[in-house]
Amino acid sequence: MEQVNETVVREFVFIGFSSLARLQQLLFAVFLLLYLITLGTNAIIISTIVLDRALHTPMYFFLAVLSCSETCYTFVIVPKMLFDLLVQKKTISFLGCAIQMFSFLFLGCSHSLLLAAMGYDRFVAICNPLHYMVLMGHRICIGLVAAACACGFTVSLVITSLIFHLPFHSSNQLHHFFCDISPVLKLASHHSRISQLVIFMLGVFVLVIPLLLILVSYIRIISAILKIPSSVGRYKTFSTCASHLIVVTVHYGCASFIYLRPKSNYSSSQDTLISVSYTILTPLFNPMIYSLRNKEFKSAFRRTMGQTLYPVN
Repeated sequence: MEQVNETVVREFVFIGFSSLARLQQLLFAVFLLLYLITLGTNAIIISTIVLDRALHTPMYFFLAVLSCSETCYTFVIVPKMLFDLLVQKKTISFLGCAIQMFSFLFLGCSHSLLLAAMGYDRFVAICNPLHYMVLMGHRICIGLVAAACACGFTVSLVITSLIFHLPFHSSNQLHHFFCDISPVLKLASHHSRISQLVIFMLGVFVLVIPLLLILVSYIRIISAILKIPSSVGRYKTFSTCASHLIVVTVHYGCASFIYLRPKSNYSSSQDTLISVSYTILTPLFNPMIYSLRNKEFKSAFRRTMGQTLYPVN
């Protein structure tokens, strides 16, 4: 019988940008600029919400948490990716890969559930405005964020444990620029159908169920908006939801394409392109969508800048 190579994989080699070897320095400069802009815009959003008391409302509380989540999410992936663009050998240890996967899954799953909580916030604000501050009190908001983090932690721990308890022998060439689920699973020597089913079902739990809750919220919201007699009133009411809807569409569209399709449709090049969009571009556009479309936030930012530059003695 032919002897099987049983060398245990101790590190992975990223080859996600190997086809763009001549462009890697240019990609480094572009991605670094976008990353710095992302950090700056999220820092502006968080500091403005914290410093301006007019923004101490549930909607802006969730927005500040969302900005923190996206900042941490990019920090898990982008610095390592930028470093790898400058070096020849792009490696990560077996443990480092597991930690990276757990971290980005935790933040990504929490992000999905947080968007569902923000949808519920908009539903209460529009459909039950008289009871808004009671139904969305400080403790309830903190509880929703804590529940999102707890679910994200549990799901990411289970998925990461299932994947990294699989045997990894022979190839360690990872066709990606970070430790995502499908590329890592493809390198496993073998894996059971049960583990694949569990991973898929957990993906459904953190993507489909929150999305359904958001859809139910917006069906109720649209029904309430249509009852407003004034077209101006309908527009103003709906504009408070537009930013959230755009972010939800981008987030769930990319995540569903990556994690809810059949394994037979896996394409490393497509996944790399989509992953660049939701690890670099989406965290850049989200704060801009929320801040540039929001007159209340822009007014608060001007007040905060005025108080910082011209403090009252």
